[in-house]
Amino acid sequence: MRIALLQATGIVGAAQENRETLEGAARSASSRGADLLLTPELFLSGYDPLRVHLEDGANQRDWIARAAAAAGIGIVASTVDHDEAGRYICASLFDRTGQELTRYRKQHLFGADESGVFRPGTSQPELVRIGDFTAALGICFDIEFPEFAREQALRGANLLLIPTAVPLRASTGDEPHPLDTRIVSTVLVPARALESQVFVAYANHAGPKFSGTSTVADPYGRRITTAGDADAEIVFADLDHNLIRQARTDIGYLAYFNK
Repeated sequence: MRIALLQATGIVGAAQENRETLEGAARSASSRGADLLLTPELFLSGYDPLRVHLEDGANQRDWIARAAAAAGIGIVASTVDHDEAGRYICASLFDRTGQELTRYRKQHLFGADESGVFRPGTSQPELVRIGDFTAALGICFDIEFPEFAREQALRGANLLLIPTAVPLRASTGDEPHPLDTRIVSTVLVPARALESQVFVAYANHAGPKFSGTSTVADPYGRRITTAGDADAEIVFADLDHNLIRQARTDIGYLAYFNK
């Protein structure tokens, strides 16, 4: 299966521009044989929890469904989701006909802004069949917890699809910030893939404010593809389902938990 990752920065207050970027990416990815396009966290609204949490993303999800159908490609996209209990950051998986197959609410909120205006989701992501793969959604900070990835693998997932929004940390005086957040996509994401023996696809906003480096890692912890840290781009990865069985035979991490 071929997947595409859109790395671009959603701009708050520029809904039409963001839509045009996503629509163009869907057409381009489809024309290059991709089955699925993964997009960053809150891309259509722009990632700024304090500014975008008040508007429910129902209209955005309707538009994404139409874009998926028009391009003939599956799309994973993140929006704001409201109900009577509160507001959530969610991710949805749409198939190539535009049907929303599943919607997941982010469990691990990051920082004061998210926690101040959103509620954490309380349900595990549904498992959805995509070709030969069994996929589960996660969002950003979720994948930084090994328990999250491991639980999905033990439930039967072998592909984790993660929209994300990871900002770069500002320098402290003349020194760079000690936390280079590019480590999340270049080190943690491959580690999650290796230790839970799954494919992980992780799509981020582009620099200079975000850390870019959108990545797909395989069950051996190898980065199949990694975008640059600044530019908007679309990167592709061909996923070999046979690697899952190979990796789980070579290293019995999951078998240990199933004893």
